[in-house]
Order: sequence, then C-alpha cells, then structure tokens
Amino acid sequence: MHEDRRSRAARVVIASCRALPGWEVDDRALYAALEGRGVALTIAAWDDEAIDWARFDGCLIRTTWDYSGRREEFCRWAAAVEAQTRLFNSAGLVRWNTHKRYLRDLEAAGATLAPTRWLARADVVDVAAVMAAEGWPQGLIKPLVGASSRETIRFDADAAGLRAAQAHVDRLLPGEDLAIQRYLPSVEREGEFSIILIDGGFSHGVRKIPVAGDFRVQDDFGARDEPWSPPAALIAEASAMVATLEGGGPPLYARVDLLRDDAGRFVLNELEVVEPSLFFRGRAAPAERLVDALLRRLAAAGAA
Repeated sequence: MHEDRRSRAARVVIASCRALPGWEVDDRALYAALEGRGVALTIAAWDDEAIDWARFDGCLIRTTWDYSGRREEFCRWAAAVEAQTRLFNSAGLVRWNTHKRYLRDLEAAGATLAPTRWLARADVVDVAAVMAAEGWPQGLIKPLVGASSRETIRFDADAAGLRAAQAHVDRLLPGEDLAIQRYLPSVEREGEFSIILIDGGFSHGVRKIPVAGDFRVQDDFGARDEPWSPPAALIAEASAMVATLEGGGPPLYARVDLLRDDAGRFVLNELEVVEPSLFFRGRAAPAERLVDALLRRLAAAGAA
C-alpha cells in the first residue's frame, strides 16, 4: 500500500558539501524556517553515496561549493537525483548555470555585461594584444567554471601586469575556458549589488562590500554585506531575466549580481541559480518566503 504523503511531514534534503566552512551561517534561518513548518529536514553532502535521494519529497541545492573541480560529476549527480525526487533548481539549470557561457546566452537575450573576451580551452591568446585592441586600462581574468573567485586575477595593462596576466592565461587555458573582462573599479568603491528572487518575485536586495583595495566580495575574503533597496526598474529587469529559465517558468530561487560600469550604469556580473548565498543571515522573512515557495511546489507535485 502506498504511503499517504498528506498524513506526514514533508521530507526535504539540503544538498551541501563535505567540508562546509565554519563561518558559513547563511542558511541557519532557512533550517529554522523549515523545521518550524514541521518539515523533516536532512542535510547531506551531494556526493555522499550512502544517501537514498528517492526517500525525500524534494532536494534543495544550497552549499555544494566543492563542485567546480568536478563539474561533470556534479551535473550527472543532479540528473540522477532529479530522476528520483524533485530537485531545486533543476538539473537542466545546474548544467546551464555552472559554466559561465550562460552569460553569453543572457547577453544575446538583451542583458548588458562588462565588456568581455571569451577564451576557449586550448586557444592561444596574446593578452597584451587583447587589451590594446579593446583599449582597457585594467583587466580581470576568470575561469568559466568556478566559485569564490577561484583563479580570478585583476591586472593593469602595463608591462608588469600584462606579464602576470599572460602567465596566468598560459597556465590555465590549456585546461579550461576563461574570460578576460574590462575591470570595473566601482566594485572597490561600492561593491557588488544583488537582487534575490524567490519563485520569480523580489525577496530582498544586498550590497556586498569588499575589504579596502580588494575586488572579491565573498565572505571568504572578509567582505561584508548590508541591505540594499534596488530601484523598481532593476527589479523588473531581474525578474524578466529569470522569468522563463525553469522550463518556461522561474526557478525556485535566483540571485542576480550587478556592478556599475564606468558610466555608472548597472551591468550583469552573474546570475546564480545553483548554489548562491541568499543572504538569509539575520533575515527570517526571506527564509520563510523560500520555505513557502518550496512547500507550494511540493504540494503542487503531490509530494507534500
């Protein structure tokens, strides 16, 4: 006889990683919100082979921060889990969003990015020639698969900077795709701005501010964050950007990251729909919004 899921608590598993940093507290409000609704909550490393994902009503990808060196394995895991239970966000989005070529898709759809040269694995690239052709005074090199500023460097278009940048490209490009971008120094003055969307609707905004002289806005590097109220026009643009990503509808959660360019305009830096920090720390209401949206989706699927 089949179990009547309406008569028991929803079973939800949070996909995390084996070596979660001790400073990570962002999702504690989420855990509390889930447990406050009577959800039977499990937290498991995504690559834990002992986990029977099928016994859960849904799997919520959160802090799977060690996937970048194992992207193909991670994408296969997502597809396998999705075949057994509801996965948020979907396996298709996992594959699309874990390689930054997705930014080219969004640019083709009308998003404005920082000026970028895309470098394919095994290309031969003269960094000095790129910088001269573009007229960029500073550059940023980053891998197209990565997290927390892995192998990302800022450099000046002077002799020393170009030598360092060329050495960086020569070391990495044989094994992975890269991007060279015009460096936007506004990140040092005012940081990166994030719009968090839940079920396609605006939840909250955050400004992430690096330590003095740095460009990295992650907690790992001492950055801080504060609430930010985005203009209505930016919220509308962000909502439109994610409106049809998940099989014709919005993903359960998304974070749209923006920087200001040299003219003061906001440009898209990242669109994160796999494992972004959603900045729930000290913010119970956004965590409750995510739980509401998750339980609605599980109920609609007959899973809760």
